[in-house]
Amino acid sequence: MSVRRALALAACGLAGGSVLLSAVVVGKQPARGGGDSEPRPGGSAVPSAAPPGLLLLPPTASCPPTAGWIERPAGSGSYWDSNWDRREPLALVNLKKKNEETGEEELASRLDHCKAKATRHIFLIRHSQYHLEGRADKDRTLTPLGREQAELTGRRLASLGLKFDQIIHSSMTRATETTEIISKHLPGVKKISTDLLREGAPIEPDPPVSHWKPEAVQYYEDGARIEAAFRNFIHRADAKQEEDSYEIFVCHANVIRYIVCRALQFPPEGWLRLSLNNGSITHLVIRPNGRVALRTLGDTGFMPPDKITRT
Repeated sequence: MSVRRALALAACGLAGGSVLLSAVVVGKQPARGGGDSEPRPGGSAVPSAAPPGLLLLPPTASCPPTAGWIERPAGSGSYWDSNWDRREPLALVNLKKKNEETGEEELASRLDHCKAKATRHIFLIRHSQYHLEGRADKDRTLTPLGREQAELTGRRLASLGLKFDQIIHSSMTRATETTEIISKHLPGVKKISTDLLREGAPIEPDPPVSHWKPEAVQYYEDGARIEAAFRNFIHRADAKQEEDSYEIFVCHANVIRYIVCRALQFPPEGWLRLSLNNGSITHLVIRPNGRVALRTLGDTGFMPPDKITRT
């Protein structure tokens, strides 16, 4: 008697968490005589039923639960939520308010008034290496190597020849010191400190890890704050913005990884599957239509190999 093989395939929707396909291979099935495919208009054939050995199963909800503050787009067919930042023009106008004389012309004008025109370039910088042994935040200052890394990152950003609009940084010591060093290479760029970008536990990772297990209350407190940082800072340009903008955010690995997952509408629970070096540069682009692209993730190619760390 032949050995039976079993294989289950379950693909969870990135935005909706719905299962697309479940299948089980149950071993070699007897061949069916004729009629197992139908011709397409172009001459190719498509199966009229599951291929031999493939047994289709009804979908099941197998995706892990998501934090309550993360909204999932309703419906199916498309995994990209075009109104992810709540700045889609159709969502900003009152469709019930309609001028009886001008009708659609007025609606088109109002929609155009709400449309973004510029592209936002978001540069997410992870802080440089710091003293891990410090008990309090004020004691966790940059190491000598960390200061070198910040110099290299500052030079790299300056070499891009971009007109940076601002540097927003975490209020934690290691991020503040990294910002001070970087800003020397970008004279005239204003600096803004915020508690929203402080390090924390954004959401319980999937799969879980054994070496890092914060208490549930930490996810509850930090998660809402980091999500607030995402909603405050990561969105398409304001309709009044005429020119493309270039903004730098100096913060922490957990915050950056979570922001990248949220911006790309990937499952945010997967943030811990990404890894970022100290002083690395991550570049997100947000187009006027709300589409998001990841140009670079954790780039440290501008650093000599002996200067690269991940602490």
